[in-house]
Amino acid sequence: MKAFARIAIAGALLAIGGLGGWWIGRAQPTAPPHETAPTDAAPARPADAASRDAAPPLSLPNTHVHRVPNTATGRPYEVWVDLPPSYFENDRPYPVVFTTDADYGFPLIRSLRRRVGSKGRNIEDFVLVGLSYGIGEQSMPSKRRDYTPSDPFARPGTRPSNAYNHDDTYGEAAAYRDYLERDVFPLVAARYRVDMRRKVYVGHSLGGLFGGYVLLTKPAMFSHYILGSPSLWFDRRMLFDLEATQATQRRDLQAQVFLSIGAFETTGPDPRHLSTDMVGDMARFERTLRSRRYPGLRIESEVLPDEDHLTVLPRTITHGLRWALPGTGPVTGS
Repeated sequence: MKAFARIAIAGALLAIGGLGGWWIGRAQPTAPPHETAPTDAAPARPADAASRDAAPPLSLPNTHVHRVPNTATGRPYEVWVDLPPSYFENDRPYPVVFTTDADYGFPLIRSLRRRVGSKGRNIEDFVLVGLSYGIGEQSMPSKRRDYTPSDPFARPGTRPSNAYNHDDTYGEAAAYRDYLERDVFPLVAARYRVDMRRKVYVGHSLGGLFGGYVLLTKPAMFSHYILGSPSLWFDRRMLFDLEATQATQRRDLQAQVFLSIGAFETTGPDPRHLSTDMVGDMARFERTLRSRRYPGLRIESEVLPDEDHLTVLPRTITHGLRWALPGTGPVTGS
């Protein structure tokens, strides 16, 4: 446990278009014009290299890191928590926003709460919880394992497309879902002043697929679902098969769902277009859920113009948070 998170964010708060983070590089100093460096000299080193190496990482105020292993598998994860400044000014419980892909979602949502939320006027203040990838793992192998409900290589008589990596594990979404409910939720509830009846899920791409899986299998885990660009194409659109099966076993689906996607997330000639119609998949998912006429289901959707799979998430989260946690008003734009 730490008073401040070990989250290196050099640029992550501003470079919101990059899913994997970025860094700032500095060029090596060059010799003055008409002057040649001696050939036997040691390679030039930036003057500030030593101080840069020794400098501490930037820490975000009011953030905490908890190491929370999966007690069923032993797999280690971190849970990042950020408290809004108003948390220390009152004793009321706060809603909780959980985000997957924490390396990107955590600093982004934290910044949007501060800037767009306008101290609770536009978006109600909330406690933010970031869900890390497996400690020591690269992002894609971790999310392919934890966010996917099935293994595309396990289908008999089929040959998965090149979208899947033979070296990665798939299909452990149920285990990851249960980890959140069994290990993460109790820690957050015990350590922080939160209202666990108001849990908001935020997921994008495979994180949106995982959110859809939780919605269909254990909808009460979250009160609100913000599903951005959900990868419903995964494993021959298996989530639609799961939905059809679940529909025969329930009379209601009590959940509030916000679906959002970029207009470029479909097929087309532009380099920003995709090779699959994610816009159409999302529309089908919404139509299917609406057709069930579940009395407890509230669902809204949007297709955002001039956004693609990489650029859409900041707007998706902004709109989704204003939908899930409207502020006290009056709404302000400055």
